[in-house]
Amino acid sequence: MIGGVLGFIGRHWRGILLWVLVAIGFWWSVSTFGAGNVLQILFLIFATLFQLAFAILFVLIQFVALFWFLGRGRVYWIMPGGETGISFKDYRGNEQVLEVSARIVTLLRGVRDFKRMGGEVSRGLLLIGPPGTGKTYLAQAIATEAGVPFAYASAPGFQNMFMGVGNLRITMLYGKARRLARKYGSAIIFIDEIDAVGTARTSQMGGGAGMMGGMFGGGGMGMLNTLLLEMDPPNVDTSWRARALRRLGLRRGRMVQPVVLTIGATNIAEVLDQALLRPGRFDRKITIDAPDFDGRKDVIQYYMDKVRHDPDINIDKIAADTVGYTPVSIKYLINEAAVVAHFEGRDYISYTDFSEARETNEWGLRQPIRSMSEKERRRLAYHETGHAIAMALLQPENQLYKVTIVRYGRALGLAASTPLEERYTQTREEVLSEIKVALASRAAEELFLGTGLTGVTSDLQQATRLAMGYFGFYGMGNSFYSYLAMPSGLGGIDPDTKRRIEALLDEQYREVKQLLAEHADEVHIISERLLEELELHGEDVRDILEARGVKRDRAGVGVAALTGYSGGLALGQQTNGPSDGAVQNGNPADPPESKADSSEDTDKEPES
Repeated sequence: MIGGVLGFIGRHWRGILLWVLVAIGFWWSVSTFGAGNVLQILFLIFATLFQLAFAILFVLIQFVALFWFLGRGRVYWIMPGGETGISFKDYRGNEQVLEVSARIVTLLRGVRDFKRMGGEVSRGLLLIGPPGTGKTYLAQAIATEAGVPFAYASAPGFQNMFMGVGNLRITMLYGKARRLARKYGSAIIFIDEIDAVGTARTSQMGGGAGMMGGMFGGGGMGMLNTLLLEMDPPNVDTSWRARALRRLGLRRGRMVQPVVLTIGATNIAEVLDQALLRPGRFDRKITIDAPDFDGRKDVIQYYMDKVRHDPDINIDKIAADTVGYTPVSIKYLINEAAVVAHFEGRDYISYTDFSEARETNEWGLRQPIRSMSEKERRRLAYHETGHAIAMALLQPENQLYKVTIVRYGRALGLAASTPLEERYTQTREEVLSEIKVALASRAAEELFLGTGLTGVTSDLQQATRLAMGYFGFYGMGNSFYSYLAMPSGLGGIDPDTKRRIEALLDEQYREVKQLLAEHADEVHIISERLLEELELHGEDVRDILEARGVKRDRAGVGVAALTGYSGGLALGQQTNGPSDGAVQNGNPADPPESKADSSEDTDKEPES
C-alpha cells in the first residue's frame, strides 16, 4: 500500500507540487486580502478568459463558415427520376460510342451481380473529343439510363484564390457522391474540362513561390493530388458511424467502397497527368469525333423531325455539305435555317434556308459593297474565276459549290467547293492539285489583268503550307525527313529545303497557268457572268464549261489534257482580301467589255 502511494507520488510529483503551490497561494490570498476580495479577483480572471475564448471561437466560426461556403462549388445534382429529358434515344451519330455506354449502364444497374462474379465496376470514363461532339450530352444520357444520382461539375469551378478551397470542394463532392451511392447503389460525377485540374504535374513546376504563390496560387497541383486520392481512395470508411463502431470494437469484416463513376471530358487529353490516366482511375477512354456521313444523316434527321420542313428536302445533300460538322453545329444550323425561313415569311424550312444559314456560319455576314468601282470588281472576278476553273477541272472528287465577288465577312470574294464523298487520306496528286488551286488566282491575274494583286496573301500561305507538308510531313518529295521530329515542328526549314519548296510552287504555278491559258475563253465568259450576277453557283459554272465542250472525266482530264486530281478543299478554297493597283488587260486574250452591275459586291478571305 505504502509502496503504491510512493510510486504514484514519484510519477506525478510535478502535478502534486503545482496543486500544493496553488493551495498555498489561495490560503495566503484569503488570509491577506479576505475571501470576498479573492473571489472578486477570481471572477475577473475567469470573465477575461471566457471573453478571450469566445473571441477565438467567433473567429474560428467565421473561418469555418467562409471555407464552407467557398467550398460549395457550382455542382448541379440530378437525382434519379429527374426530368433531364436526355436518354440514349436522343444520342445520335455514333453507334459504337452508344454501345460502349450501354455496357457501362448495364454494369451500374447490376453492381451486385457483377461483383458476385468477382468483377470490379469501372471507376472512371474519360471522354475525349473536340468541342460540340456531345461529351456532356452522353454523360447525362448515361446517368438517365442508369437511374443513379448525377453530379455535373466544371473543373475550373474548383479553382479558388485561397489555397486549399479547391481541395475541399473535391473532397466534399466525392463525400456526397459516396453517401448517395450507398443509398442508390452507385453515383456518377461528371467533370467537364478536366484538364483544368488534371494537367501533368511536371508542367506545373515553378509556378508561384513563397507565401503569395502558395496562398493565392489556386493550388492546382494540390487539387490534382486530391482528385487522384478521391478517385482511388484507400479501402477505409471514414464516416463518423464507422469510426464509432471501430472504437467500440464492433466493426468487423472488409470495407466495401460504394461505386462512384467519374466521367471526365476534355479535348486536350495529351496534357493530362499519367497518374490520372492509369487503370483504376480512368479505366476506359472513349474518343468522340465529329460524325461521319451516316452519323450526320442520323443527327440531321433527328433535329429535322423537331422542326417543320419541306418534305422533299434532301437529307443526303445536307449531310454531304456538312463534312466535319459536330452534332451541336448541325443543331445550330437547322435552328438558324428556321430563323431564315421565319423572316422570309414561311413556316417551314427548305434547303435554300439551310444553305444560307451555312454560308453565314462559315463565311460571315453577306455585305455587298455598293460603291465598289467596276475596275475593282473586274479584278475580283478574274481572281476568283481562276480558283473556280482550277477547282472544276483539277479536282474531280470535289464539286464547285459557289464563286462570288460579294463580300462575306472580311473576304471580298471567294470560290468554294465541297467533296462528293467523304475522304480521310490524300494522294500525292491530290496535294499537288490543292497547290494549283491556291495559285490559280495569281495565274489568272498575270494572264488576264497583266499584273498581280495584293489579295493573294492567304492563297500563297495555303500553297506554301501544302508544299511544306509535301516535303516535310508526308514524305512525298523523295525524302523521309520529317519536320515533326523537331520540337517546334519546323526544324527542317533550311535554305536547301526552302529552294525545293519554291521549285515545287513554281512548277505547279506554271502548270495551272498553262491550264487557264488554254481555257482563256471560258475564263472570260465566267468572269463576265460574275460581273453581271455577282454570284454563280457550281451548276452555273459547270453548265458554261459543258456548253463550251469542256468536260472532265473521273481522272480529271480537261481540254488542256492536264492530269486532274481527286483531292480537294472541303468547303472553301476561299480567297482573298482587297486588291490594289492598276488593271492592265493583257495576255493571252483581252477580256470582253464589262457588263457588270455595280450596285452590289463583296469579298471573302481565303481559308486554309
